Amino acid sequence: RGGGGAMESAAKGGFVLANLAEVVERVLGFLPTKALLRAACVCRLWRECARRTLRARQRVAWVSALEPGPAESHTLVRALARELEKVHVLPQTVLYIADAETFSGHEECHEQKKARKRNSKETALALEKLLPKRCQVLGLVTPGIVVTPMGSSSNQPQEIEEGEAGFALLFPKIDGVKIHTFHFSKDVKNRVFDESKFAEAGLKNNPDLRVVLLFGYNSWKSGATRFLHQIVNPLNEKSIILAGGQVESFTSLTSENNHAQPGDACGVVGLAFSGPQIQSATVLLDQDVADERTAEAAMQRLKAANIPEHNTIGFMFACVGRGYRHYKTKRNMEADAFRKFFPNVPLFGFFGHGEIGCDRIVTGNFVLRECNDIKDDLLHGYTTVMTLIHLGSTK
Repeated sequence: RGGGGAMESAAKGGFVLANLAEVVERVLGFLPTKALLRAACVCRLWRECARRTLRARQRVAWVSALEPGPAESHTLVRALARELEKVHVLPQTVLYIADAETFSGHEECHEQKKARKRNSKETALALEKLLPKRCQVLGLVTPGIVVTPMGSSSNQPQEIEEGEAGFALLFPKIDGVKIHTFHFSKDVKNRVFDESKFAEAGLKNNPDLRVVLLFGYNSWKSGATRFLHQIVNPLNEKSIILAGGQVESFTSLTSENNHAQPGDACGVVGLAFSGPQIQSATVLLDQDVADERTAEAAMQRLKAANIPEHNTIGFMFACVGRGYRHYKTKRNMEADAFRKFFPNVPLFGFFGHGEIGCDRIVTGNFVLRECNDIKDDLLHGYTTVMTLIHLGSTK
């Protein structure tokens, strides 16, 4: 009789899981994305429930790598391989940033029992293979990293100026938001940039364009700064937030099947955020910001923008000359100041070779406040640019 009762309960459970979408959807909601995609193969009902569950997951996720480990691969590769099994979003766009020194540093080859140079292209390909094939990926390497540890958006962000570290921001498909990568490389034959390429990249004649993150590479090359001005100046409009900086190099740009640029090339890569629900603000911490009081005053300016903290990401683009050297050996000063005023916003970014940005605020009703009435100078050195991007309310 007991066995019969168990069989009857199992039959009822099977009926529920095969017919009642509300129950199936509730159960599938507990699964991370990879397990959810496997469950979608069970039957048509589960497939439809899995699709609805995935569509509802519109919060940005991230993978942080802060601790160096065995030398055969970069810590970000190992962290991504481990943590992608647990994430609850299906990445459509990924921005990863890793430290330049160890991304293409030395690794131990155990078979030959000798050290060999870690190839940055190999590391980039290892990262890309872990991500969905249709995902657009932008990968950068920089001298230092700013990262919020995984687990909670309120975790204390860390400024890692030395050592192995990295992060990957995982953007799912978000209703009302379009994110796309772009790349402009300097043409050695033409001194004048063809601005028709802006339209092709969705950076012109796009009334929904709100934020452009720009990253120049190989800034040491002759003509690199002039080329960057040719890109930045036409985009320097009061309704668009521009932020970013000069990086060591870019290693991934899969939307163009372009894994690495020629060694002697220079140019600009980036991410464009379009959508009427996006709100954003940015402030510039110049050389006069040199202690806790002035750093917090800059964060107060950013706080005054009244950008919603829910579903918002913070970015910090700082000069390699700042950090603990600038603040007289006190570490994590700017990240700490950010966390004090934005307790629930994760912060990401890097230490680089030059900064792009200014004081500018674009809110939902397009009220704009800024420091001056003329076009802002957007290229800086020895500064920090702090940026907030709000991607709209989520369900």
